[in-house]
Amino acid sequence: MSNTAIYENPLLTRYASSQMQHLFSSDVKFQTWRSLWISLAKSQKELGLKITNEQIEAMEKHALDIDYERVRTIEKETRHDVMAHIKAFGEKAIEAAPIIHLGATSCFVTDNTDIILLREGLLHIKGLLVTLINELSVFAKKHKNIACLGFTHFQSAQPTTVGKRACLWLSDLISDLEQLDFALSKLKFFGCKGATGTAASILSLFNEDHKKVLELEKKIAKRFGFSEVYPIAGQTYSRKIDFSVLSALSAIATSSMKFSFDMRLLSHLKELEEPFGSAQVGSSAMPYKRNPMRSERITSLSRYVNINLLNAAFTASEQFLERSLDDSANRRITLPQSFLALDAILSLYIDIIKGIQVNKGVIKKNIKNELPFLATENILMHAVSNGGNRQELHEKIKQYAFGASEKIKKGGKSDLLEKLLADNDFSLTKDDLDKILVVEKFVGRASEQVDEFLVEVGEVIKNNKKFLGARVEIKV
Repeated sequence: MSNTAIYENPLLTRYASSQMQHLFSSDVKFQTWRSLWISLAKSQKELGLKITNEQIEAMEKHALDIDYERVRTIEKETRHDVMAHIKAFGEKAIEAAPIIHLGATSCFVTDNTDIILLREGLLHIKGLLVTLINELSVFAKKHKNIACLGFTHFQSAQPTTVGKRACLWLSDLISDLEQLDFALSKLKFFGCKGATGTAASILSLFNEDHKKVLELEKKIAKRFGFSEVYPIAGQTYSRKIDFSVLSALSAIATSSMKFSFDMRLLSHLKELEEPFGSAQVGSSAMPYKRNPMRSERITSLSRYVNINLLNAAFTASEQFLERSLDDSANRRITLPQSFLALDAILSLYIDIIKGIQVNKGVIKKNIKNELPFLATENILMHAVSNGGNRQELHEKIKQYAFGASEKIKKGGKSDLLEKLLADNDFSLTKDDLDKILVVEKFVGRASEQVDEFLVEVGEVIKNNKKFLGARVEIKV
């Protein structure tokens, strides 16, 4: 049957990078299982169990030699994936067959592998996140002085700058990096915990020598780059760990969605636009359309990642006592696909920031249209300082402003400034008005805040410079 005749996961065919797909591939997963079995045997031998060099050499010789068809045949008979791989491995590494998986339970390979993949997945995401933070900091610095309308409730408000707004996005990402680092710092090796987490079978192998049981876990953990082992577990590691990891992913997705919403709004205003390829099509029906499709895809995929967090929450809360198997099918889907989706999200985010179009003329025009209304508070303060009655003048401004708004709504032009100039109660001259209407006076400390914040961001980038330059892969 051809691939076009069966369902294909869009995360693989359209969105996620080949790097992230490889990380959660069958080869990486099952080769890690075999590496764990080899490390188990080596560590057991070092601690005195009767395991020969020939047995270890046989395992190492066939570590990458996985006969998937044979595994599928055995699993169909046994209905147990780990046993299928143990038997298939033993058929290749014949000398080692008697000692493969010695004293271990299935979770020795499944859960330790999951921890390893979660760590590698987080590190991959961190590379994309740090790269994005760097690109966004460059954008913020470049545009720190470009005044633009601020919006509250998506209604015109006091001006800010394009760079300052970018720092809002950047601040969220810095917070997300801290959460990601926390999740990474809490990952430990699962170890050899046995059927109910008591390590009884391993203890039996070592003739009740508790020190050797602890040493065995430390030795294997060290071989996989972990300095710590979870001291308490049931048959599995606590599924709260999955929740912690997916919480970090969800935090990044949430920030990315906020950015994507902002981009979609600003694209509507034509102030900012996504990069648009020369052959790109915005609409099959409307050739003039230039839709913010990258931002819309970020919104869509971010929603998926955020909903997946609920899977981790429910799974963690519903594990019976020392373990239940109702986590298995869910986690096979939820964990990899959350990483695959976030990989696509961050790649799109980086792609947009690197090619974003800032339409300065539109930004300036939009400010000019709203500035008379935004300047009314300053005009009021000017009039009061010249002896005017604050309450009376406030009411007059309100009436003039509402009248000007009605004219605009009917297709006319605002006459607010003309009305205020003509009203002697405001003691306003054309020269006074020109001084008040200087845009830069309305952005407060926006530019200075960018400079001050980017000093902090620079330290974050410096401390994570080895993660810079993540490769971005956009398929469609």
